[in-house]
Amino acid sequence: MKDQQKTPEDSSRREFIKTSSLAASAFFIVPRHVLGKGFVAPSDKLNIAGIGVGGKGKSDLANFAKSPNVNIVALCDVDDRQAVVSRTNFPNAKYYKDFRDMLKKEDKGIDAVSISTPDNTHAVATLAAMQMGKHVYTQKPLTHDIYEARILGQAAKKYKVITQMGNQGGSGNGVRRMKEIYDSGVIGKVDRVICWTNRPVWPQAVPTDNVDPIPKELDFDLWLGPSPKVGYNKAYLPWNWRGWWPYGTGALGDMACHIMDPVYRILPILYPVSVECSVANTWTFTLREKDHNPDWTPFSTSIHLDYPRNDGKGNIKVSWYDGGILPELPAELQPGEMFGNSDGGVLFIGKKGKLMADCYGANPRLLPLKKNETLKVKETIKRVPNEDHYLNWVDACIAGYGKGETSSPFEYAAPFTESILIGNLALRSWMLRDNPTALKTVDKYNGRKKLEWDAVNMKVTNYDLANQFVKREYREGWELVL
Repeated sequence: MKDQQKTPEDSSRREFIKTSSLAASAFFIVPRHVLGKGFVAPSDKLNIAGIGVGGKGKSDLANFAKSPNVNIVALCDVDDRQAVVSRTNFPNAKYYKDFRDMLKKEDKGIDAVSISTPDNTHAVATLAAMQMGKHVYTQKPLTHDIYEARILGQAAKKYKVITQMGNQGGSGNGVRRMKEIYDSGVIGKVDRVICWTNRPVWPQAVPTDNVDPIPKELDFDLWLGPSPKVGYNKAYLPWNWRGWWPYGTGALGDMACHIMDPVYRILPILYPVSVECSVANTWTFTLREKDHNPDWTPFSTSIHLDYPRNDGKGNIKVSWYDGGILPELPAELQPGEMFGNSDGGVLFIGKKGKLMADCYGANPRLLPLKKNETLKVKETIKRVPNEDHYLNWVDACIAGYGKGETSSPFEYAAPFTESILIGNLALRSWMLRDNPTALKTVDKYNGRKKLEWDAVNMKVTNYDLANQFVKREYREGWELVL
């Protein structure tokens, strides 16, 4: 969300970006024929290519195609089975399995790219498109790793393209209304926020001992992308990949970009200085040693992030709950009244009151609910037409870089994603057994502590083993190079 007025948190974010070498270069607005590929004059249609066109990619492309100013010109998916509907919907679009081949061969005909792959390929596909001057829409979370988010934030400035992360609530009226209520001062200074989700809703801790035959429609090596090469197992895809760290980012990565969006947009915070967590133990009933799999994402977690306020007036603690673990119900909530909605929610706890919203920041309301009957707060923030996150990006691409404005540009989405993924550092550290000679089981887990975070240098300062999860190792040929 881009408000019409500048706020203290905006200034602090800009200052941090500057000190982290993310400052933008100056630019001039000139016609497309001068700027070259990827820049669309207002009179042109936007030619979009899709990378990952099944599942969420299928609905993403369908939403872009609602605009009369859009052509879907190319499709790419590593699994022909997943691509059937999109290929039927857009029969004139050329089809590829390798996005690198598609970008190379269709370069002149593509203005923009939608990336809806599993998390492990988000960054490499997005950066490749940006380096070719293409506008990009990338599904949430923006990246698999913290390092990747920092790189895409830099790339957005370097390549001067229109960007959008796919957290649709960022274009919703709810988060804008929530900010107006917060800015009115009715709940006072906030120093505590509670977030929760119903995820995971996919199988967890599935054994993958066996190597299954690879379906003929699937290029499994391309599906792995930057991740380590392993044998194919049918449990990994097309849906359950979120339950393995090499491919997904767990419940936090799946839903925090929706649920925590109001937190990051509204409150004066940038990055936490520390994070701690608790994780439900993962047991299969066989109790085999090999069923301790550090690649499994947890069943249930609680995560606590400590953010210094940008105005220097204390800290804000943000807590996250998933896997059926819920925070205590606020005393102001009456029996039968919903705590968020079925997907989760967010609760701001202020000195003078409480403000709650559903997933996506929808339906913000004060607690107790009767307070909303007399609430009078003016609408001061510009709304996105029809709350349409997709057409918000399309219209910005057509307007051109420097003119078009999106709700979740990488300038916002990259540090937001970094902030979220710091929670996964804590989860993955919790699961590390880094002291195999310990006599007691509990003493094997030295990462079960509050991790101290140096955001400028992207580094945990008090447990070095956690830093292996800041930037992963890439398979040869899949490196991320700005």
